[in-house]
Amino acid sequence: MKENLKKVFDRVSVKVSRDITTAYSTSFSLGILALAPSIRPAIYAIYGYVRLADEIVDSFHEHNKAALLRRYEEQTWEALEEKISLNPVLNSFQNTVHQYRIDRQLIVQFLRSMNMDLEQVEYNSENYAEYILGSAEVVGLMCLKVFAHGDDSRYRALKPSAMKLGSAFQKVNFLRDLKDDYQLLGRTYFPGVNFEGFDNSSKRQIEQEIDDEFREALTGIRQLPQSSRFGVYLAFRYYRTLFSKIRRLPPSEILLSRTRITNRRKLVILVRSYVSSRLGRI
Repeated sequence: MKENLKKVFDRVSVKVSRDITTAYSTSFSLGILALAPSIRPAIYAIYGYVRLADEIVDSFHEHNKAALLRRYEEQTWEALEEKISLNPVLNSFQNTVHQYRIDRQLIVQFLRSMNMDLEQVEYNSENYAEYILGSAEVVGLMCLKVFAHGDDSRYRALKPSAMKLGSAFQKVNFLRDLKDDYQLLGRTYFPGVNFEGFDNSSKRQIEQEIDDEFREALTGIRQLPQSSRFGVYLAFRYYRTLFSKIRRLPPSEILLSRTRITNRRKLVILVRSYVSSRLGRI
């Protein structure tokens, strides 16, 4: 009997989300490959969805970004309502939302933060916290829904750690991308920091906040199911390494160039993380 064509389209949709992940992030691609095969499609779907929204607000400067994001948002709700979309990224995402019962409010919060990126917002402690919640913490919670395999008690127990990990990742990204965000996009996410006079004191304050969040996140990583623990730990180790490199740099250098980890170094992180995982030393 001929295979159901909707299933073929669903597989193609996941492949598109996987290709987006591979093209945009080698670190997350490695982390997802370290997950159990059964949950990889869902994480590709989540990453593909949030990555495409992020590219709309960050990269499509020659187009009407507000109109594109509004259309993307409308198509998101249509896909969730109709349980299909001809946009492969949205199709794979809606499948994941339904399969793992992802709370729609997480999507609302994510899209709210993406809309904040359309304007040059002057961040204070309140709207900064809201932005981090929507752009990073809720993405961690979407992934946690997949990792928890429908176990609501485990989801609730690990929710604070997942949010801290998402927040730490995002703040490391802010430091890594400081040059482009500040000089090209006119964004200054960290409240109360004057980047015209960005100094060691301001940098250390941000770094301490990130360091505290990493420590709290690791507690949750240790409690993840076997199917996801190594993959999340690998992403954690990659970001900790990137963060350590940023910490060693003077503020002036962060404003001049984007900090990177070489592919060779990523391979070393992969091997060491695998050994630590096998020896139970996460």
